[in-house]
Amino acid sequence: MSQYVSRFAGTLVPPPRLRLPGRHKGPRRIAMLSVHTSPLHQPGTGDAGGMNVYIVELAKRLAAINIEVEIFTRATSGGLPPAVELTPGVLVRHVDAGPYEGLAKEDLPAQLCAFTHGVMQAWAGHRPGHYDLVHSHYWLSGHVGWLAAERWGAPLVHAMHTMAKVKNAALAEGDTPEPAARVIGETQIVRAADRLIANTDGEAGELVHHYDADPAKVAVVHPGVNLDRFRPADGRAAARARLGLPADAFIPVFAGRIQPLKAPDILLRAVALLLEQEPSLRSRMVVPVVGGPSGSGLAKPEGLQKLAARLGIADVVRFRPPVAQEGLADWFRAASVLVMPSYSESFGLVAIEAQATGTPVLAAAVGGLPVAVRHGETGHLVQGHDPADYARVLRRFADDPGLTARLGDAAARHARAFGWDRAAAATADVYTAAMHEHRRRVRSPHG
Repeated sequence: MSQYVSRFAGTLVPPPRLRLPGRHKGPRRIAMLSVHTSPLHQPGTGDAGGMNVYIVELAKRLAAINIEVEIFTRATSGGLPPAVELTPGVLVRHVDAGPYEGLAKEDLPAQLCAFTHGVMQAWAGHRPGHYDLVHSHYWLSGHVGWLAAERWGAPLVHAMHTMAKVKNAALAEGDTPEPAARVIGETQIVRAADRLIANTDGEAGELVHHYDADPAKVAVVHPGVNLDRFRPADGRAAARARLGLPADAFIPVFAGRIQPLKAPDILLRAVALLLEQEPSLRSRMVVPVVGGPSGSGLAKPEGLQKLAARLGIADVVRFRPPVAQEGLADWFRAASVLVMPSYSESFGLVAIEAQATGTPVLAAAVGGLPVAVRHGETGHLVQGHDPADYARVLRRFADDPGLTARLGDAAARHARAFGWDRAAAATADVYTAAMHEHRRRVRSPHG
């Protein structure tokens, strides 16, 4: 496969196409690619986050509407079985590509040929036409998907999840910009894909503006939320009791990967300002930070704890490790408000998950968050990242405990429109359109 590596840091150039157009109106079986993070990994650890939840939930719902899904991901430890059934109709395939441990996401472009070889080996054991379509997630997977789709004569649907140009335009102070190789790689994928799935109209516009995407190839599909898992359930007091939190405390929660992009430091600085203004709050305030270091946050894994100490708020901040989805739902239920001061979010799944439990959200007005959160109705959106602006909104919640319940009721109603069943049905429609367009192009390559 090495002959297909270009000079752009391991990006891939497809081989000649093998045309095997499908004969079915919609897909029966798709290959889903997630190179750098496994759907089996715990969200909130390493590079696992909202994209993992997205892939797992989407794949399950696609299987429920009779679309089989095989998810290819890089093996990150020895002894993993070649394939694991996630649920009936969803298979996770582990591909050996590079060292199991110690590889940062930035090192993975050099392993794309090995990963592609593993994908091709799995395909070689099947009859032609085994996969009707390739759906790749994130730019690393997009390059493998581009090659695989060309080889199989199948359409490629790609979801960016995040984009280098967008992230670089809104970097947190001291954060590392995305490399030029990623920008080039994303540009190539945008040209190669039959369809691009964007989470919001805003993201669709960014694809067109930053990457010159053909608007006709971009489809907007809002991600969903597991409404069976994330629901108000037995209420705030019960959740606090289970988590050992005071029943009457003011509890702003951060939940997510601890890295500059997610800006948990903004919450801590806002809390410090709030306590300066209202020292009496200290006795009835708890600030849980639920998640683990990730990405550029791994450079200083204890940086946030040290910041809390320097700000003099270590006594109110509680650091908790990432938890499974059921436990995360309890943290959301327990919260007075979920705080998301991110510099960039393609959508912000945790915002919808928290709202589904009946908890309002205080978030930065970036990316998809203005879609996920209705300002003044299900939470509050802040322009920019000044801790004083977040402190002002937090003070409103602290001074008016009923605000959580009022906005939380509206938040739960709002979240019900974001079920994964709807997202899966819309994604299946994108697949069908991509297959139709692909068949038309194969029949009339110059028309």
